[in-house]
Amino acid sequence: MIIYSITMFVGAALFLALGTAIYRGNTKLIHDYHQRNIKESERTEYGRAFAKGMFAICATLLLSGIIALFGKDDQIATVSLIVLFAGLIISGVVIIKVQKKYNGGLF
Repeated sequence: MIIYSITMFVGAALFLALGTAIYRGNTKLIHDYHQRNIKESERTEYGRAFAKGMFAICATLLLSGIIALFGKDDQIATVSLIVLFAGLIISGVVIIKVQKKYNGGLF
């Protein structure tokens, strides 16, 4: 479970770095086709809202990695994976809502 935890921590660090950059206004890190219908005046708001979904992914990976450190039992692994998938689903919903609000749809 150590390797799993390290992988989750590295992934969390990457999502934290990307989310921070997007939150600070670097929306070029998001694909152009996800931003086609966003008004220029709303780009900063869009970046901050999108970054919240990225931060949620970061927290999910971090929490799943921390839970995995508690042992090698099947129950702990199951809880860690449940937290991972639940958090990714919630984060995905947040990002989809942001896309629909600012872009009018996913693409």
